[in-house]
Amino acid sequence: MLNNTNYDAIVVGSGISGGWAAKELTEKGLNVLILERGRPVEHVKDYVTEHKGIWDFKYRNMPDRELYDKEYFVQKNNHAFSELTRHFFNNDLKNPYDYNEDKPFYWLRGDVLGGRSLTWGRQVYRFSELDFKANKQDNHGVDWPIRYDDIKDWYSYVEKFIGVSGQAENLPQLPDSEFLPPMQFTKIEQDMKNSIAEHFDDRMMTIGRCAILTKPHNGRAPCHYCGPCHRGCMTGSYFSSQSSTLPAAKKTGKLTIRSHSVVEKLDYDPLTKKVTGVQVIDANSKEKILFTSKLVFLCASTVGSTQILLHSKSENFPNGLANSSGVLGHYLMDHTIGMSAMGVIPGSEEDYHYGNRPNGTYIPRFKNLNKQQTSFLRGYGYQGWGGRMDWRGTHAAKSGFGKDFKEDLQQPGPWGVGLIGFGECLPRFENYMKLSTSKVDSYGIPQVEFNFEWSKNELDMREDMAKEGEAILKACGAIDIELSTHIHPGGGAIHEMGTARMGNDPKTSVLNNFNQCHDVANVYVTDGSCMTSASCVNPSLTYMALTARAVDHAVKQLATNFS
Repeated sequence: MLNNTNYDAIVVGSGISGGWAAKELTEKGLNVLILERGRPVEHVKDYVTEHKGIWDFKYRNMPDRELYDKEYFVQKNNHAFSELTRHFFNNDLKNPYDYNEDKPFYWLRGDVLGGRSLTWGRQVYRFSELDFKANKQDNHGVDWPIRYDDIKDWYSYVEKFIGVSGQAENLPQLPDSEFLPPMQFTKIEQDMKNSIAEHFDDRMMTIGRCAILTKPHNGRAPCHYCGPCHRGCMTGSYFSSQSSTLPAAKKTGKLTIRSHSVVEKLDYDPLTKKVTGVQVIDANSKEKILFTSKLVFLCASTVGSTQILLHSKSENFPNGLANSSGVLGHYLMDHTIGMSAMGVIPGSEEDYHYGNRPNGTYIPRFKNLNKQQTSFLRGYGYQGWGGRMDWRGTHAAKSGFGKDFKEDLQQPGPWGVGLIGFGECLPRFENYMKLSTSKVDSYGIPQVEFNFEWSKNELDMREDMAKEGEAILKACGAIDIELSTHIHPGGGAIHEMGTARMGNDPKTSVLNNFNQCHDVANVYVTDGSCMTSASCVNPSLTYMALTARAVDHAVKQLATNFS
């Protein structure tokens, strides 16, 4: 094994959390190495499909079913995956994992520098005090070691850098952010907002809060509504590692990025009780390399970071590094996500909407806020939209030909509206990931196995989402309403969380209140694996705030040699 240069800090992973860790560590003066298992992607230059027409592709962006079934049988379930974005995603044949076919779990992941920050949904919402107290109040999972007041300033710090468009609403269950101007409602969405306010006293609708610019911000241009966000954004209008955090880290002159670097395990020194090195396999040459540092930040994703910890076994930690509690890998969570209700609102056919607005509407949680109202615990929100339908919604099942049929296809359809429910998942010991004892990947690293199942609480919540979604759409004048209680396999929301949770007690949690391993002082974990509960809002903003907060703590601890 080659021994390589020593760094002040090593960051494993370059996605949303990894980019933030690198930015903060370098700006505080540390020499930092990023290890990324995927291939390099350069901002602008490597967005090779960004503005290509679908006619430029072999099957006009229709799936290559034989290829997908053979090599992308998991990733094809990602809403952002297509022939236009396949080059950003993991090849499932080359990088497999294992799960029970009767209880599947989707591990949807990128395989490039920047990770899923290139293809994420960009919706950003703060957790509330209600969320941080939830576990303690209903006794599911362990209590968070922090409260909203501990993180609110870090939310602001992050938001001022990334740029968040949205509307302040002064709701306790959905704290406001540091907003850029909000995107505008369509005509029918404004009508819906008014109707909801008229018919309900417990719910409201606002524009989605998203990490997309509505005015120039930190050297990046505002969004011009061109539409193909998942292919990359040369104007840097949406937040990604490539457009924002990595350039800031590079600007310090203290960042080294090494792609094609698969982290195998961490080396632990029982004398100092610290990690001393990171063992890496070069993805191309299969050469093994040891990098050393004083500090390690694991930001390789909920599953990736915990896989590394579980594989870093030693005499002191026979069940995985920093796993004296025995909970590492457990309490895996995701959000339930799916169309709950959709319909058509007649009229207003003289109006249309402008461009491809990369954002929707949001109805914040309104159940179980101040008292328990339902048979299920916690709550849900709706992300939605209201826009003119096109031929895919109006003519897909119709037959015809000729000039009149073609002209009819080109006419705007009626106003379609939809509500997609996002529900909170309870943290449960029975939902877990572990390492296989019989299967390894192409690098000889044990494959990940999943055991995940939705509980009755999530299933009952999905039923309520459809019922209340119907009530909202009816109040807004919708017709032809279709309802769904379908629930996807775990991982389908791409909001996997837990497996190395934060907590006050080292006997029941992996990380302390600053994302620092209870057992190993110089290792911090700040991606989704740190989450103690899931809330019902998109979690990426919380990962960013926790990362910035953890770096501030780590650098202060480093100055005292973690004494």
